[in-house]
Amino acid sequence: MPYNLPNSLTLLRIVLIPVFAVAFYLPFAWANVAVTVLFAIAAFTDWLDGYLARRLEQTSAFGAFLDPVADKLMVAVALVMLVDVNPTPFAGVFLALPAAVIIGREIVISALREWMAEIGERAQVAVSTIGKIKTTAQMVSLLMLLYRQPIGDFPTVEMGLALLYLAAALTLWSMVIYLRAAWPTLTGPAAQ
Repeated sequence: MPYNLPNSLTLLRIVLIPVFAVAFYLPFAWANVAVTVLFAIAAFTDWLDGYLARRLEQTSAFGAFLDPVADKLMVAVALVMLVDVNPTPFAGVFLALPAAVIIGREIVISALREWMAEIGERAQVAVSTIGKIKTTAQMVSLLMLLYRQPIGDFPTVEMGLALLYLAAALTLWSMVIYLRAAWPTLTGPAAQ
């Protein structure tokens, strides 16, 4: 593994996951602020490590592998914890549905990318603009939902939930785009 700044930032995101999980369940009034700050740091390093890898010409196979893993782990942990602290049927369903869509899509697309890479067709399922917009909506929504408190008259949780549904819709849309791009390969002779 090449030790460089972009890879170190990616590893930092993975190390932050257990810290994030512990902070989420702390019984202190400031825990939501700590969790939101930790998630914001992770989201920022997600952008920063990619930027630095390209800018400093420090891209690596290790970084290309680990970066999306770190992102998916952080998002999945945040979604599962948010569903966990909203166990009522009404609130739980409203969070569980987009959480299941987002996590399920990540599993499907990760498997698709792995399979396409095995047969040398990885470029057909590269990250799209829709995927980047989805990630932005997802990160902003999770920041609002993790904060869990209104900011003045701004309904943080309600807006976070609305953005989470937008992210889930974009998630499904991007999955359809990826599957359509891969469909000829999936249904062709190489798939048999």
